[in-house]
Amino acid sequence: MKDLRTILHVDCDAFYASVEALHRPELRNKPLAVGGDPEQRHGIILAKNQIAKKYGIQTGDVLWQAKQKCKDLVIVPPDFRLYMRFSHLCRDIYMRYTDQVEPFGLDENWLDVTGSTTFGDGEAIAKEIQQTVWRELGITVSIGVSYNKIFAKLGSDYKKPCGITNITPDNYREIVWPLPVSDLLMVGRDTSRKLNERRVYTIGELATTPVENLHRWMGKIGDMLWVFAQGRDDTPVARCDTEQVIKSIGNSTTTPRDLYNDNDVRIILQLLAESIARRLRDHGLKGRVISIQVRDCALKSFVRQHKIGRYTSLATDITREAMGIFHANYKWEMPIRSLGLSVGDLVPDTVPEQLDFMGDDIKRRKMEILEQTVDGLKSRFGNFAVQRGLMLADRALSGCNPYDDHNIHPVSFLR
Repeated sequence: MKDLRTILHVDCDAFYASVEALHRPELRNKPLAVGGDPEQRHGIILAKNQIAKKYGIQTGDVLWQAKQKCKDLVIVPPDFRLYMRFSHLCRDIYMRYTDQVEPFGLDENWLDVTGSTTFGDGEAIAKEIQQTVWRELGITVSIGVSYNKIFAKLGSDYKKPCGITNITPDNYREIVWPLPVSDLLMVGRDTSRKLNERRVYTIGELATTPVENLHRWMGKIGDMLWVFAQGRDDTPVARCDTEQVIKSIGNSTTTPRDLYNDNDVRIILQLLAESIARRLRDHGLKGRVISIQVRDCALKSFVRQHKIGRYTSLATDITREAMGIFHANYKWEMPIRSLGLSVGDLVPDTVPEQLDFMGDDIKRRKMEILEQTVDGLKSRFGNFAVQRGLMLADRALSGCNPYDDHNIHPVSFLR
């Protein structure tokens, strides 16, 4: 039998709220949530402390809904620079035990400590990390210990706050299999619903479902979920010194107000596209897979993508394709509260391209020079020095600056 690994998943408890309470001691014993600016309506709960959790406040609640649950709730806007600083400090601690530390967002990390036997076994290392983070940073972490990344993550969620759960080949059926299938990584709302419709409610029921059935229902995703539920995931933990290849560049935003029509969407997508195109040119890259993410007021979301015929770093191309994807997939059953846009399948902008026999290459070259010139003006005089006329239609929507105010979001596993 192949030697088992020792994998930890370290999850900072209520990370944003914990860091805020650390810097605002007067809020430590009050119901506290991090959730954007109520005045600007960047309005969902991103994190809450244990006191707020007792009132039934959940991540994703709209601000006014959270206030109805707890009228004394203190809501503070997110400070991502502060959270990034603490994220790096946590990672510095983890690096004392292994160089295989793989981030999963700002507040979660996988650690492969298989070769760190001088510090003890997995549970001993987990306890030492918990104590060190609390002593040096003043926040708590929950840690899952297991022989693969999927079960380690389930372990960090199993006991909160400040818990340690060890999931082994001998006990995973007792700990993991009774959990709802929605607890498994990569099982979102839609996937959970599809499985529930076929009477698959727990991870154990997923694991004992014939993999042929899962493949028929969901394709390759079904195969992957079966492997996860069986505890057979062998995905490695990346090393911190491994150079990260840029696979996509994107931005997303919760809009200052709900979006009600195509013109509202066009304004936001144009803003995001200009930021992404500028960042592509900053890195000397082009891409040809355009992806959009849409979330409505009921917090239902979807992601769709489309591969275009040629690589581009032009905002005009990105916006046009993004609007095409949007029109093909959204029917305006509800207003929209957030949009995301990204460009993938990236190559260096020096890669040779086939010339267009229709004669559009001269026009494209002029457009590239124009957008590069605008980049220079924005760098020198500010992001709002040059704007398209479209942006004047609604200053409330066009007033954000995604290029400079880029928010950090967790990167999806196996995306």
